[in-house]
Amino acid sequence: MRRLVEWFCVKFHAEVNAYILYERLEKPMTGGGAPDNSAIRQGRSHLRWHLAHINHLVETRDWLAGTSLTHADIAAGAQLSCLDYLGEVPWEEFALAKTWYMRLKSRPAFRPLLADTLPGIPPAPHYANLDF
Repeated sequence: MRRLVEWFCVKFHAEVNAYILYERLEKPMTGGGAPDNSAIRQGRSHLRWHLAHINHLVETRDWLAGTSLTHADIAAGAQLSCLDYLGEVPWEEFALAKTWYMRLKSRPAFRPLLADTLPGIPPAPHYANLDF
């Protein structure tokens, strides 16, 4: 579980969110200019690799680290939720990861997060749906 928490908080963030969120959200908000599409493409490529890893993990387990919800699921869900808000996650290509994320979104503690919004940036149409 600790290895997976570190995976998502460090590796996933550095390889995916540091590219996509920076280019799509932070850079425009701080006056850093137009988004760099090559950086976004690189983040999206890494995202697919990480989603394949999630698919692999939940293929034989109920949750990422085993039979019960752990910090690993929360860490992964936090990273993915930011991308899902923007509609950046290709869920249709990763059915097992999507099923895992739907179960995570359905948890009572996770649901209030789905009501959060960013001023001027509407969420993806499916973002708040528990069964999308």
